[in-house]
Amino acid sequence: TGVTMADVNGDGHLDLYVCRSGRVSEARRRNALYLNNRDGTFTERAAAYGLDDPAYSTHATFFDYDRDGDLDLYLLNHPIRRLTRFDVGLVRRQRDPLAGDKLYRNDGDRFTDVSEAAGIIGNPIGFGLSVTASDFDGDGWIDLYVANDYVEDDYFYRNNGDGTFTEAFRQAFANASYSSMGADAADIDNDGRPDLFTLDMLPPDHRRRMLLKGPDDHAMFTRLRGYGYAPQYMRNMLHRNRGDGTFAEIGRLAGVDATDWSWAALLADFDLDGFKDLFVTNGYLRDYTNLDFLNVTLREAYRAAQAEGKKLHAYELVQHMPTSELINYAFRNEGTLRFSDRTRAWGLDEAAYSNGAAYADLDGDGDLDLVVNNINGPAFVYENHAAGRSGRHFLKVRLDGPPGNRFGTGAKVTLTTPDGQTLFQEMMPVRGYQSSVEPVLVFGLGAATSVALEVVWPDGRRERRDGVAADQTVTLAHADAGDATPPPPPPAPPPLFAYLPDGRGLTFTHREDDFIDFEREPLLPYMPSRLGPALARADVNRDGLPDVFVGGAKGQAARLFLQQLDGTFRPANVPALDADVAFEDVAALFFDADGDGDADLYVVSGGYDVPADAPVYQDRLYRNNGFGAFERALDALPPMPVSGGAVAAHDVDGDGDTDLFVGGRVLAGRYPLAPRSYLLLNDGAGRFTDATDRLAPALRTPGMVTAAVWVDLDGDGVKELVLAGEWMPLRVFRTA
Repeated sequence: TGVTMADVNGDGHLDLYVCRSGRVSEARRRNALYLNNRDGTFTERAAAYGLDDPAYSTHATFFDYDRDGDLDLYLLNHPIRRLTRFDVGLVRRQRDPLAGDKLYRNDGDRFTDVSEAAGIIGNPIGFGLSVTASDFDGDGWIDLYVANDYVEDDYFYRNNGDGTFTEAFRQAFANASYSSMGADAADIDNDGRPDLFTLDMLPPDHRRRMLLKGPDDHAMFTRLRGYGYAPQYMRNMLHRNRGDGTFAEIGRLAGVDATDWSWAALLADFDLDGFKDLFVTNGYLRDYTNLDFLNVTLREAYRAAQAEGKKLHAYELVQHMPTSELINYAFRNEGTLRFSDRTRAWGLDEAAYSNGAAYADLDGDGDLDLVVNNINGPAFVYENHAAGRSGRHFLKVRLDGPPGNRFGTGAKVTLTTPDGQTLFQEMMPVRGYQSSVEPVLVFGLGAATSVALEVVWPDGRRERRDGVAADQTVTLAHADAGDATPPPPPPAPPPLFAYLPDGRGLTFTHREDDFIDFEREPLLPYMPSRLGPALARADVNRDGLPDVFVGGAKGQAARLFLQQLDGTFRPANVPALDADVAFEDVAALFFDADGDGDADLYVVSGGYDVPADAPVYQDRLYRNNGFGAFERALDALPPMPVSGGAVAAHDVDGDGDTDLFVGGRVLAGRYPLAPRSYLLLNDGAGRFTDATDRLAPALRTPGMVTAAVWVDLDGDGVKELVLAGEWMPLRVFRTA
């Protein structure tokens, strides 16, 4: 399976650790360690080092997790016994010596399995396809991200700095790829922090998305969440490191979310412009998720075999499976959190069944060449010509580490260009999928001809050099590094916002009902029945303090919170709100409807679970008695049975009272047809009439309105109405 290059015995030469798997005897399955004899030959010594593990191994990575100066080993394994996706509660806490991952500590002349004591999960449902080592949180201790295929969540191990790890995926990530495969960590936005990219199997084109098995439906997704799994989606994920211990997923924003059945991901600066690009390998020999095969070909083959009294063997079934050679992908980092597809422009569009990939400067010209492994075919070797382009400079960095870590695995190198650009890399040769890259760091400098350089070694010692010329190879030695104590950071400015865990009394938890829109309309892009909750703010009791209204979902009463003198909030008793639990509150507005000087409340009703024109889509006006007590004004509004989206107040007719625009959001059962919207004129006493057709017929169906605001755009003293919505541009309406 995977091959790892590392200097295991600390003699300054790369050794090879080879992982093995398969339904074979334990003797044939034991992993192998080939020590470099320094003469072009290798000697197998896995048993002597305690690394002849018989587990079903995918790959391994060597790194110094305990900062004792030598390289330890994380062994990535997988099960061969099929488990249902609902076994999580029973087996997640189990340990399987052949399927669970392992951590081996380097004790000098031998490695010791410390998996359980170190907090490594070793259950039989984690189907590891890649492990990525990086100091994600910047605390000087190397963390791990394990990409698991099939049912199990991915694992994110934070290094505690005491020989143990804490699995913290849910604290750091909002979601993960469903069938996580290859992965890589690198700084894609030049902020000095490693980001993370994981691969999945989502095709980029409509035909293959329809042809191959897609993501689970919403009912299954919800069921999996109920069984304890984290949110997983069938697409590539690009997790941007926020620097606070959490990540933001931006794969679709970046344009790298769909690359088909992908294996290896490599983030590196292939065009030497100073930003790390992305290379992805693609291909699977047999499309065993092909729905035509599963629903037609397979059934016909079974029927034919039964008619002839034969047994259909697995090998025969495989021969019926269709095959699809796929091109690999190359994406150029545009430096704006977006990537552009340069596969064909860079000459990397040859179709094959590719999986493993690695980069190295094979010809020594300063740029990264590519080697790609292919099933049933020769490997691809791509020569990179970026270094020959005018205006593109590079810097290669070799590391001469201490005894036990000669190649400086885990060291961090940061370059600063004259214009202040930060270029950051970590020495971590294991990347992508079952592969190792050259243990040399290649930086693209763009137009910069010199840089400042700083290296931080795994033990914390550091060295800085200024005025380092471009277009050369620099060797940094651990022996030249100085004190491990970093310079004190500048004092951080006080945060603009402070999180209040107790909410100061704003104790409201929004709870949706269990209606699933997709069961009625499978092609919906989202669930229109879940667009709340509404929020509005005003001083409703005239005490000089702003109060807060929070709308409820269908079946949940809205709440009004009154602010107290000490800054806390107290829920008010409003029977009128409790009586209207049948409504879905999607927008709200405080305004003086009846001219008595207090804040009345308008609530827009929405939803999608009942037919259009149902009474529960009627908006509501609640009149304030002047002291924060509200009663619903049943006669204040005309019939408006429309699932709404927005409300905005303005004196449209100039008569001194406040009129309203109410935007319709969605027509229940007929998405994406636009519903009615309304221009409501106030009679001065807080009773409204529909004047849309008379004064503004263009506002009758302006689109699927999500937001509305009155603003004077042209400075003439008259406000225009600006609308935003789905499937529509921003629209501006002037008062005639």
